[in-house]
Order: sequence, then structure tokens, then C-alpha cells
Amino acid sequence: MTRTAVARHTLATSPFKAPEVAPIETYEVGDRVSHDRHGLGRVVAVEGTAAVICSFGDQRLRCSSPFVKLVKL
Repeated sequence: MTRTAVARHTLATSPFKAPEVAPIETYEVGDRVSHDRHGLGRVVAVEGTAAVICSFGDQRLRCSSPFVKLVKL
């Protein structure tokens, strides 16, 4: 027997279905943010959807997409 490459149909209730992809958060200059490690900050620059630069007091941090540790307030 030979196998052919065929896309398999998954049931809606299957525990093995592909995980849903969450949309990437968009940020604008001036947005208030919270970082898991650095605390409260403000977005000072945006590099498209690839990265944002945030100011946390006297420290600036470049956070790249996806923004796992960054939350918009």
C-alpha cells in the first residue's frame, strides 16, 4: 500500500486540533505598558509590527514581536 499526502479533517471536539493563533497586539507611541520584569513603562518608538521600544524610568528596552511579556494598559 502507498500513502498519499492528504490533509486530514479534524473534528471540532478533538483534543488534538491545531491551536488557535492569537492576533499580535499593536502599539502606538505614548501607550502605557506593563512588562513582567521591568514594571510600568511607556512606548517611545514603534518598528512596525516587528518591535517596540519602551521606556521604563531610566532604562529603555526593545521588545520584539510576539509581545509575550508586554501588556497594554
